[in-house]
Amino acid sequence: MEYDVAVIGCGVSGANIARRLSAYNIKLAVLEKASDVSFGTSKANSGIIHGGFHHNKKYLKARLEMQGSLMFDQLRRELNFPFRRCGIIVAALHHDEMKVVEHLYLQGMENEVIGIELCSRQRMLELEPKLSDDVVGGLYAPGGGIIEPYRFVFALVESACKNGAELFLNFKVNEVKRDITANHWIVTAEDGRKIKTRYAVNAAGLFADEVSKIFGAEEFKITGRKGEYYLLDRLTNACPSRVVFPVPTAVSKGMLVIPTVEGTVLVGPTADAAENKDDFSTTTQRLEQILISGKTMIPALSQNDVITSFAGLRPCLSSLPEDKEYLQDDFYIKASAKAPAFVQAAGIQSPGLTASPAIAEYVKNILVDIGLQLTEKSHWNPAAEDHSCVREFINVVKLKLEELDKLITSDSKWGNIVCRCENVSEAEIVQAVKLGHTTLDGIKYFTRAQMGRCQGGFCTYKIIKIIMRETGLPMNEITKHGGSSRVLEGFL
Repeated sequence: MEYDVAVIGCGVSGANIARRLSAYNIKLAVLEKASDVSFGTSKANSGIIHGGFHHNKKYLKARLEMQGSLMFDQLRRELNFPFRRCGIIVAALHHDEMKVVEHLYLQGMENEVIGIELCSRQRMLELEPKLSDDVVGGLYAPGGGIIEPYRFVFALVESACKNGAELFLNFKVNEVKRDITANHWIVTAEDGRKIKTRYAVNAAGLFADEVSKIFGAEEFKITGRKGEYYLLDRLTNACPSRVVFPVPTAVSKGMLVIPTVEGTVLVGPTADAAENKDDFSTTTQRLEQILISGKTMIPALSQNDVITSFAGLRPCLSSLPEDKEYLQDDFYIKASAKAPAFVQAAGIQSPGLTASPAIAEYVKNILVDIGLQLTEKSHWNPAAEDHSCVREFINVVKLKLEELDKLITSDSKWGNIVCRCENVSEAEIVQAVKLGHTTLDGIKYFTRAQMGRCQGGFCTYKIIKIIMRETGLPMNEITKHGGSSRVLEGFL
């Protein structure tokens, strides 16, 4: 179990780093403490590819955001995850907000954002007719977009593994020792598994501070910033054609109205400090605030269209007193000054998803700077077009009748619709299970079963039966997201 590099954490940053490094002739391990990838911050965010105008380019996160955004078109061609450049608008509802909009426009121009526009009221309503009549002007960034973040992570990981990376799930780093003689780290998981690695990358998201401490590296604190969301049914009349931002404040980018890539609508998020990194609760008060804020921009928003609410946590990094170069609220990506052969990729909050492909390139270059020798694989396959996870996802409702008939003839499971809300067939769920997604959440993020109007009320039991049949697991060992989250514990 000896590796050249171990990437700790497999959210969107870790997955991109793993895939980038899989292009080289090294032994690569990916260590994820959860039972599946993307189960941390990456599973519950806005799913936005940002427009490049919110941050000054003095910040590393702004430079990586601009670089990363430009990389998504090629990644989409190679990996076929759901992604669309629908554009982003910032809607000013009061004349005094136009000063901030003008600042964002000038900042976007300085950042060389392609096609950015400072818009009149008429232009804003032309871009998005569902906007409030109170709109007085705004900003338009056509390069912004929407993405399904967990499917993006799944595709990255499958590509990395096909190209030689090894994924270790349920691997919570518990102890680390440095073998000075052999110049490698001995990394021990909570369950006793061990690996040896010459280099390690800390991409542990909310728990990057704990991983850093275990390695004897820089001491800092990660605080969760909770964002609560409403999810609206795909039949809502309030679905905009573009991502709609309010004018930002000093605290956050505000509460957005987001047309998701699969047709539903997200409204949110809030931005509240959360000391408990496992606090994903939602509150009536904050959710009401989200809906009120959203309705000021898109009046057609209705609580009757709400199908669920949820919360995600962004990893906010406290300042590093020993690092004078670090800017408050920026990404912290650099080689550790205290732990040898250890790279920090911490504090990756917004716009981390947008920046993630560029973060991978940045981390790769740091590894080379501190001694890792990389030679490209002659057989590396960036497209991995023969792998089932990164092919175009088959959804029976999108098929032509003759295509569906051919599939059903070859396997009747394609004709058995398990999730009626999202039209997900038994065959799609079986495919997900065979690829290792054996929790209810893993099935949900891979296939969208349980994501529709009834939120799994109709299909959950059927999915449990399929998991049992395909894996041999007894009913009381089926979990929502791994660990102790047994769905039917106490009922049997």
